Amino acid sequence: MEEKLKELIAKYNDNLEKLSSQEIMTDQKKLTELNREQKRLQPIVVAAENYLKVLTDYENNKVIMRDKTQDPEFRELAEEENKELELEIPKLEEYLKILLIPQDPNDSKDCIFELRAGTGGDEAGIFCGDLFRMYSRWADIKGYEVEIISLNEAEKGGFKEIVFSLSGEEIYGKTKFESGVHRVQRVPETEASGRVHTSAATVAVLPEAEDVDVEIRDEDLRIDIFRSGGKGGQNVNKVETAVRMVHIPTGIVVSCQEERSQLKNRQKAMKVLRTRLYELELEKQVGDISSQRKSMVKSGDRSEKVRTYNFPQNRFTDHRLEGDAKNYPLKEIMDGNLDPVIENLQLAERTELLKQGNI
Repeated sequence: MEEKLKELIAKYNDNLEKLSSQEIMTDQKKLTELNREQKRLQPIVVAAENYLKVLTDYENNKVIMRDKTQDPEFRELAEEENKELELEIPKLEEYLKILLIPQDPNDSKDCIFELRAGTGGDEAGIFCGDLFRMYSRWADIKGYEVEIISLNEAEKGGFKEIVFSLSGEEIYGKTKFESGVHRVQRVPETEASGRVHTSAATVAVLPEAEDVDVEIRDEDLRIDIFRSGGKGGQNVNKVETAVRMVHIPTGIVVSCQEERSQLKNRQKAMKVLRTRLYELELEKQVGDISSQRKSMVKSGDRSEKVRTYNFPQNRFTDHRLEGDAKNYPLKEIMDGNLDPVIENLQLAERTELLKQGNI
């Protein structure tokens, strides 16, 4: 481990020199990649330097302890210090093992959420709206920015579909576990007999692609401008500001009509299109390890039931977790207190990676 840590420290220092070079400053893609790598390496380097210093102190103390010419009191102090270091070294090693787990390069990116009502009719649309409020409250608590990109409201409340972006520190790394089928069990307001219904909504969380991640050629794009429909002010409904983008090679279609400005709708639509194309590329890259990913907590399979929201019992269950980490008070979760669940999912992911020897 020592050699690996020394290599990482050298790489970090080498990158610092590169960041000040004219070549990197004029290459936006390389500059972005290098800054992202430095951000990932920085906590490892701090912990590594501390660990290597502790090892050096430990070895120096052993030399003092063996030197019979040293003052007995000095040798005794060295022995006492080494007893403490012998307890500290294993803790530092375990911490470094966690830091050395290969990080998903997308963890530091912003993300795009796609919530869609599933089975359950009107109740599924209402639940979709509840999920959006839950994520919005969590974002507000954390100081993250929520921006609605597109929505399709349901007749009885909530949404048939809503797409929004989340911006914040390491946001995709925290939200990637949300992808999958979310199931709700409760008595709908329209249910006269008081019978519990089960409905569902699907959640997809995608790492937001940056300009340097995906290249979209003008000739591969068809853009249609049309008049917005649904609720909105006079400008929204009477002026052609809505945008529909079709990526001809893949057939991906993206629409946005939430903004009064055609330019803003175009920018939002491009953001989603770029992200979906980036997701396609990622799926190709991980295709050969898909069987491995299915066994991991971060699978993100949208057909997989990941959560149950049981309102009569005030119980929230994440089916990927075990023991005490599996269940939570539902009201607290719906109020946006998602951090305990997220932290346990991140811990489960790291534990699984350590078992597989991915360090």
